[in-house]
Amino acid sequence: MAQTLLMPKATAVWLVDNTALSFDQIAQFCKLHPLEVKAIADGEAAQGIKGLDPIATGQLSRDEIARAEKDVNYKLKISEPKVRVPDSKRRGPRYTPVSKRQDRPNAILWLVRNHPELKDAQISRLVGTTKSTIEQIRERTHWNSANLAPMDPVTLGLCSQIDLDLEVEKASKGRPLPTAAELGATLQSASETENLGFGYEREEEKEIDANAVFAKLQSLKSDRNNDDEDDQY
Repeated sequence: MAQTLLMPKATAVWLVDNTALSFDQIAQFCKLHPLEVKAIADGEAAQGIKGLDPIATGQLSRDEIARAEKDVNYKLKISEPKVRVPDSKRRGPRYTPVSKRQDRPNAILWLVRNHPELKDAQISRLVGTTKSTIEQIRERTHWNSANLAPMDPVTLGLCSQIDLDLEVEKASKGRPLPTAAELGATLQSASETENLGFGYEREEEKEIDANAVFAKLQSLKSDRNNDDEDDQY
């Protein structure tokens, strides 16, 4: 792929001010008309444009400029970039291998049941299907509806967990928070639990009578002495 010059008019301003190149050479390198380059040199054009150094940007070398200054017929060549930036690929429908296309209806059914907030366009991006197929599965008019079983598209290898989480997060933005009835409330409020009975009566503490305790100890002691006398006889 041919390299394109960054900011050609600003580069032409810098070359006019800092080199002895001809107007034709600058015009050929910057893809401008020679009269436009002459107008820049005369101050009639590009007055508010700051010159851009092509040497600093790595698009032209000093040796290349010196070679062109010595030969009026020499055409400047843009330097090869040191870093190659890959071309951005146009995003289109996700490609699904032939061996996994039969699993797409099961994945669609799983997404429809487990993530009803997803739009048809999001499901289409995740598993690479059409909106008509999604609608048929939603309405159970698909030709194979009786045999479909919901299956996780991540497990099937139709999409990644990251992609699924991103789509779910996008679909969840702006949705109202679920109510307690939707979540199924299991905890009682504090006002309800404050008045609950414990289900048992607390026994009253009895006062301890010291005389009764000592009398019982004396009776036990006397009984033991009687037993010892009986053993002697």
